[in-house]
Amino acid sequence: MLRGKTILLLRPTIRVGAQSTGGMFEANGTWTEEARRNIAVALANVQERLDNRVVAAPEAYGDANRLAEEYGSLFAAVSASVVNYQFFKGNRLPTKKRDNKADVFDWSVGPGVADLPGARDADFALFIYDYDAYGSTGRKLLQVVAMLGPRIAISSGVHTGYAGLVDLKTGDLLWLNADTHMGGDVRTPDGAEKRVRELLQGFPGSKPDPDTAPAR
Repeated sequence: MLRGKTILLLRPTIRVGAQSTGGMFEANGTWTEEARRNIAVALANVQERLDNRVVAAPEAYGDANRLAEEYGSLFAAVSASVVNYQFFKGNRLPTKKRDNKADVFDWSVGPGVADLPGARDADFALFIYDYDAYGSTGRKLLQVVAMLGPRIAISSGVHTGYAGLVDLKTGDLLWLNADTHMGGDVRTPDGAEKRVRELLQGFPGSKPDPDTAPAR
């Protein structure tokens, strides 16, 4: 069980915007900054439950900042692949079918993760990715019209989140929580608190969440 280790909390990759009538993502800087602040506060509130020493990654500039951003994007891509090709039975790759039967979880972001700012003083890195596209008025109207007319199911809003623990010595992904239908409006403090609790549910060695733990 993971206990007494140092976990490097990397700056979360956060994208928040609107979903246009046609389904395209339209970034919203104000919403993204609101979400960034709210998620940062929520993460600070739950760090004690992780039962390990959690340190925030140092502020990075220039090449170091680009490297951190690249690994944030790489983590999101690897997480999406895990969901599509190991978690989802319909798309499971032949090798991942064997892995599942043998209870093997074999994914990595590569050993270069050891070069991230702050990595030398930590054992693991906690990556967090959040993507929210809130359905616009036009998208919601299209959803209603599609249901009343040709009865076509059209979704309004996309809310995806990944949280993963990576071994900083090897780059191996040790734990992943992924959800493509996340709850909580990250533009509000309460919503961000709910989102972070969902993202870190089942974190190795963490203490039970008092808000979700079953009553005795």
